[in-house]
Amino acid sequence: MTDNPVAPPTPLTSPTALTLLGTGAMGVALARAWLSAGHPVTVWNRTPARAEPLAAEGATVAASAAEAVAANRLVVVCLLDDASVGETLDDADLTGRDLVNLTTGTPAQGRARAAWAEARGARFLDAGIMAVPPMIGHAESGAYVFYSGSPGLFEEHGDTLAVPAGTRYVGADPGFAALHDVALLSAMSGMFAGVLHAFALIRQEDIAPKDFAPLLVSWLGAMAPNALKAADQLQSGDYGKDVVSNLAMQVAGNATLLATAEEQGVSPELLTPYMALLERWQAEGHGAEDTTGAVELLDARGGGAPGGR
Repeated sequence: MTDNPVAPPTPLTSPTALTLLGTGAMGVALARAWLSAGHPVTVWNRTPARAEPLAAEGATVAASAAEAVAANRLVVVCLLDDASVGETLDDADLTGRDLVNLTTGTPAQGRARAAWAEARGARFLDAGIMAVPPMIGHAESGAYVFYSGSPGLFEEHGDTLAVPAGTRYVGADPGFAALHDVALLSAMSGMFAGVLHAFALIRQEDIAPKDFAPLLVSWLGAMAPNALKAADQLQSGDYGKDVVSNLAMQVAGNATLLATAEEQGVSPELLTPYMALLERWQAEGHGAEDTTGAVELLDARGGGAPGGR
């Protein structure tokens, strides 16, 4: 009686090899995350010494950007700005490459870079990183990256791209990742301005900033869901929907905020642009509506898009 041969186990898919151009703080964090997950990584940096520490952790250091690009089909770029991307890849052969651009840029730059890459034979994804370097490689940190551009590229390499941080694909338009990124960062900037003004108001009083900060965090957290109501109003085009505190009340209340700033010897310059915008919208007859409608004054192109177009 002969033994039935036992088929060997099917080998697991090997981690995808990739190239990373740029080893600044973010690049190093990305490289370490991929290396820790077993991905072969080829790295390059304009200043070679900044890439060398990764060699001790298993990375291959390429002598040039062109050499690094030639090493792998998946090429990730994390450089200073869009101009750096063009300069770095000028001599590289992108034919058949999958180019993922993690360099911070504008929507227009993302679209132009996509056309540039495709003309050179590459598939392209633009990206916007919603994290700082210490968050990369730690699933519990909440870090994620917006991606937009080639759906085929994202589908094929999504698992690899998800190693350093979560992924959110926001559409085939290459400009959408940067647009989502900058929109969120802009909202953050406005919040930080308000936080700075609040601390300035209490700064000369017997109120410890560390005692005040938890109140500030709690209050801002409670107010943040207003963005959901604003989104509903914008999508429906009805700025009078579910109004709780109308524009006229907000404008009237601003007088108290300004008077308090004056009493405390604090410049109101972080608040007055927003207040002036609300006053203009009220002057156009929208006092009974929510403040959301003031977005119409920010649309320099005119013709907003109710309904979420």
